[in-house]
Amino acid sequence: MRPTLWFTLYELAEMGACGRAVKVSTEYLAERMGCSQQTASRHLIRLEREGLIKRSVSAKGCLVRVTEPGMAELKRVYSGLHSVIEAAVPPSVILEGELFSGIGEGAYYVTRDGYRKQFIENLGFDPYPGTLNLRLTTDYDLRTRAELEKYPAIEIRGFSDESRTFGPAKCYRAVVNNRAEGAVILAMRSHYNASVVEVIAPNYLRGRLKLKDGHKVRLEILISKTQ
Repeated sequence: MRPTLWFTLYELAEMGACGRAVKVSTEYLAERMGCSQQTASRHLIRLEREGLIKRSVSAKGCLVRVTEPGMAELKRVYSGLHSVIEAAVPPSVILEGELFSGIGEGAYYVTRDGYRKQFIENLGFDPYPGTLNLRLTTDYDLRTRAELEKYPAIEIRGFSDESRTFGPAKCYRAVVNNRAEGAVILAMRSHYNASVVEVIAPNYLRGRLKLKDGHKVRLEILISKTQ
C-alpha cells in the first residue's frame, strides 16, 4: 500500500471508523489530510476496492467503516513502527563507497575452508572467490562504519590449519545497490584500514551489477537480520 493511501486509512480510524460506520464527506476528509477533494475521493474508492473499508452512500451522505482487513493493515504498520522506534539498534544502516580494485587478498581469505564453511552455514550462500572493495570517503559514512562495530553481528570463528592461524571476523547481511544479496565482512585480517568495507556475495557482483572502479556503490546493511 502506498503511504498516502495508508494515511487515508489512518485518518478514517482516527475519526472512529474502526468500531462503527461514521459519516464522512470527501470535503471534510480532504481538509483533514491537506489534499484536494478529488484525491480524497480517489483514496476512498481505492480503499474500498481493496476491501480495506466498506462504504454506504445515500442521499444523506457517505458512511464508512474500516473492515477487518483494514484493521489488520493498521496493526501491521503499528507493529512495524513500534519495532523501529523501540529497537535498541536500527533495523538497517546505509553506507556508500567508491569501488576500487584490491590485490586479491580477499579471494585468498574467502576461499579458506575454515571461513567458507562458516559463510555457507551462517549466510546461506557459498561466496564468490573475491571481495567487492569499497572506500568510504564522507564523514557520514566513516561515522556509520564506526558505529557498525557496536551492533550485533554474525560471528565468524578463527581457526588454524597446517601452516598458519586465521583470526575471527564479523559479518552483516547486506543488499548491494538495492539489487543483489551479499554480506559485509569486518576484520578478516585485512591490510585495509576502517575506511574500506569488503563485501562478499554468492556471485560476481562487478559483472552482475555492471560495476567498474570509481563507481559509487550503496549498501543497505541489515542489522536486524544478523541471526
